[in-house]
Amino acid sequence: MKRIFVLTAALFFSLPSILNAAPADLNFYKGRIINYIVSTKPGGGYDTYARVIGKHMQKYIPGATVVIKNMPGAGHIIGANETYLAKPDGLTMGTFNTGLIYSQILKQPGIRFDLTKYSWVGKAASDQRVLVVGNKTPYMSIKDIIESKEAVKMAASGVGSSAYNETILTAVALGANMKPLPGYAGREGEMAILRGEVAGTNGAYTGLLGFIKAGECRVLLQIGARKHKDMPNVPLASELKLSPKGKALFQLIVAVNELGRLTGAPPNVPAGRLQVLRDAYKKAVTSPEFLREVEKMGLDIEAGFGDEVTKLMRGAVNQPEENVALLRSLIKFE
Repeated sequence: MKRIFVLTAALFFSLPSILNAAPADLNFYKGRIINYIVSTKPGGGYDTYARVIGKHMQKYIPGATVVIKNMPGAGHIIGANETYLAKPDGLTMGTFNTGLIYSQILKQPGIRFDLTKYSWVGKAASDQRVLVVGNKTPYMSIKDIIESKEAVKMAASGVGSSAYNETILTAVALGANMKPLPGYAGREGEMAILRGEVAGTNGAYTGLLGFIKAGECRVLLQIGARKHKDMPNVPLASELKLSPKGKALFQLIVAVNELGRLTGAPPNVPAGRLQVLRDAYKKAVTSPEFLREVEKMGLDIEAGFGDEVTKLMRGAVNQPEENVALLRSLIKFE
């Protein structure tokens, strides 16, 4: 069985974001379309989570229809901007890569959003990150990556995406020669691995699960707070012999990915309408029907809701100056 967690009951029922919405706010949604923006092409992990969450949310907003709208590009920035700048009427929400936390901290060009100001609906997971390589590559262990004389090419969807940023951070933490190559959105990174254009990629375990189960790659490293039960023999980054800088970088990656599979709406959505979205999200991702479906799909669920996600996001974005300086020295936006 996959990891399925929710907040503790005491915290769950202390949050104002989970009180029942007023009838007038529910009535607003009758006959309306809710656009759920996904900042990737169809078929990837973000798209998969959004489609199953949107389908189940719709059950708890009577008369409304949730429509998935894929808006890929610029390492998820296009979709994140579109969500943030949408009319705050409660009819738009979106999901995008947590790599944008790094991008906002470093003031990446093109960003028109502030992650601390979204109307956060919830988060579905805490992403276990994995480093995978193709079966035809010579890399049999993370030691082989570290000792490689040639640059190990790693696919990423775009500059500023989690895969891009975390390839750089992982390379520095390990003292390895790895190079992120942007431009591989959705499942294109996996195809590039099969074609031999790149050696591998960094990504969420759930997003790469199909590729891994198909036997098309090897998992060499996992990055998370604890080992995933499906990968008992794959080393955890924190188990490696690392410098203080290396430990700090992996700790930052873990903190950022605690906010996996986010769903947010534009700033200043009317409180009652936001309540409808939050209630529907909470009911959807904790319903027995949803949990049975995601278990069959192999998706991990470690849900968080409303104001708790807002608090976690503020903590992730507001990094100590020493962390900001370290990130600035490592990640460059050209």
